[in-house]
Amino acid sequence: MLSIGETAPTFQLTAQDKSKFDSREHEGSRLVVVFYPAAFTGVCTEEMCTFTDLTADLENSGCVVVGISVDAPFSNAAFAKQNNIPFPLLSDVHRSVINSFGIPYNDFVIEGYTVATRSVFVIDPDGKISYAWAAENPGVQPNYESVISHCLNN
Repeated sequence: MLSIGETAPTFQLTAQDKSKFDSREHEGSRLVVVFYPAAFTGVCTEEMCTFTDLTADLENSGCVVVGISVDAPFSNAAFAKQNNIPFPLLSDVHRSVINSFGIPYNDFVIEGYTVATRSVFVIDPDGKISYAWAAENPGVQPNYESVISHCLNN
């Protein structure tokens, strides 16, 4: 998995509204990239709702939040609508961005159906990773205070 100080890969993925999200359009901003295993699961719902609650503070500090999962845009759209998630939920069905960040996979429900390990990265305006975290198991959520404090203090 990529670590602090490394250059983050750029990426393009489809958002829940079927628009294209290009990370290069956010160069010069701090980007909070949240990899979540699957829409509509308990821990992922709680995590995305917590980031939703923190969105105003993050945006006020110059941070842009995106969520990434292997879910299709249609699933992400329903998930965002049901939970009033205001930031882009990106579909990485081919796992290209998951691979470029070096995130390990976990089998999910069906053997061979792999999802990204829950992880959070903060990419600074210079494109370097300044915060990297991965859950030791899917039931663990990030330390939101650490993410917020990192965004506010850097």
